[in-house]
Amino acid sequence: MPFQACHRQLACLILTIATLLSAPRIAGAEEPTGSEPSGLQAAVAIERVLVDAIARNESSVVAIGLFRNGRSFRGGDGEFGVRSARPTLDEIPDSFGTGVVIEGQGLILTNAHVLREDVQIFVRAAGLPLWCSVKVKGSDPLSDLAVLEIVDPEPAKLKLRPITWVDGDHLKRGQIVVALGNPYAIARDGQISASWGIVSNLGRRAPPAPGNTSSEQRPTMHHYGTLIQTDAKLNLGTSGGPLINLKGEMVGLTTAMAALAGYEKSAGFAVAVDDTFRRVVRTLAEGREVEYGFLGVEPGDLMHEELADGQRGVRIQRTVAGTPANATLQVRDIVTHIDGEPMTTSSELMLAVGRRAAGQQIRMTVLRDGKVLVVPARLSKNRIRGTKIVTTPRPAWRGLRVEYPSALRSFEQADPIPEGCVIVTEVQPGSAAAAAGLRTGMQISHVEETPVTTPDEFQAATAAHAGTVRLKLTGPDATPAERTVESATEKPAAK
Repeated sequence: MPFQACHRQLACLILTIATLLSAPRIAGAEEPTGSEPSGLQAAVAIERVLVDAIARNESSVVAIGLFRNGRSFRGGDGEFGVRSARPTLDEIPDSFGTGVVIEGQGLILTNAHVLREDVQIFVRAAGLPLWCSVKVKGSDPLSDLAVLEIVDPEPAKLKLRPITWVDGDHLKRGQIVVALGNPYAIARDGQISASWGIVSNLGRRAPPAPGNTSSEQRPTMHHYGTLIQTDAKLNLGTSGGPLINLKGEMVGLTTAMAALAGYEKSAGFAVAVDDTFRRVVRTLAEGREVEYGFLGVEPGDLMHEELADGQRGVRIQRTVAGTPANATLQVRDIVTHIDGEPMTTSSELMLAVGRRAAGQQIRMTVLRDGKVLVVPARLSKNRIRGTKIVTTPRPAWRGLRVEYPSALRSFEQADPIPEGCVIVTEVQPGSAAAAAGLRTGMQISHVEETPVTTPDEFQAATAAHAGTVRLKLTGPDATPAERTVESATEKPAAK
């Protein structure tokens, strides 16, 4: 049975509810009417709801198996062999996880930390007699999300059903939820295991990474407080599975981070479905890079005495030269709101900025020298630690790609971030850009007479010109200060 893993816990829940509903009434309490269900009827109704919610998602959840290339294996019968291109059904994967179907043509959502290097990735769902080969469509280390794409067999033949999801930011503590997953790879036959529990809390911070105690080295945005906490059992291998409500709708993507350190904890976590979650998944499904906003501040919490006096906000301790903050904020400013959302801790400010996209305009309410100001700022792009996978990068222009300066500098670097330009990150050999003398690291301030400070501005400005284009340079490599880039169809004049 696909639900066998949760039957014992479910029986305890039903027994408890039945006991409460059938217990003797307190003296003086109203007598039940004839239309009230009995304790057993109520328990059976709850059981039916849970069973239906799990069954509805059987074809929307897959087991993920990661297999080292060319390794020998030991199957379930104890026999040794060498794996062919597709794993045998009894072969135990080297590592494992869970995924959810987000698109009927074979797109699978999971956690980025489930992925490994130098492995082949396969998925298997209920009713499928074989492992399906997949490739990584996109992976983002900051959100810890990744999207896989089934490449063999043809996804249309697999009859996978995209999961239904709803925003998880409307959850309440105490709501019953069910987690579906692949604990310890026992669901590699496609029969996903289930566990149930309640929503324990919301807005929780991820546990520290193993061996990492520095608050300056948080690997994901979830270390600032984004997660659903649940007491549903999340063993190793359940990362990337859905956390569903009683309607069978996904409210979060489970992440068994507590198991990464080599042991289990009673607290389980899930990444909540919200606007940021949807934006990230949509971007990864297209194979594009997820870009996050960067303000360029070092925030600090208010002192105890200030909080005791009723003051709220986040103090600016430092701004980075060449960032939006340096042009709009001052040291010792107190930011009280961002786009109307109150800020009370430095983590809240970092999360509010980090959730937003690069290039997005924000409005900050600032207390400065006793006066309340509304300060606008357009975010630049954050530099993200970790490995990202982008299969559909921005198109190159005449062999040239550019980037936000802030995305190439670490916050800890003392050198100011260049302003009023984009930085060349790639020049393809033999291209028109290479022929013009452009090199990586150069700073482009103008396309013809149009200033450019973001890749989107650069792309729009260059698209407006079909022939020869002049690029103005700035910074240490700006000699000469202009480069002329011929179009791909033009040939340099004969000399």
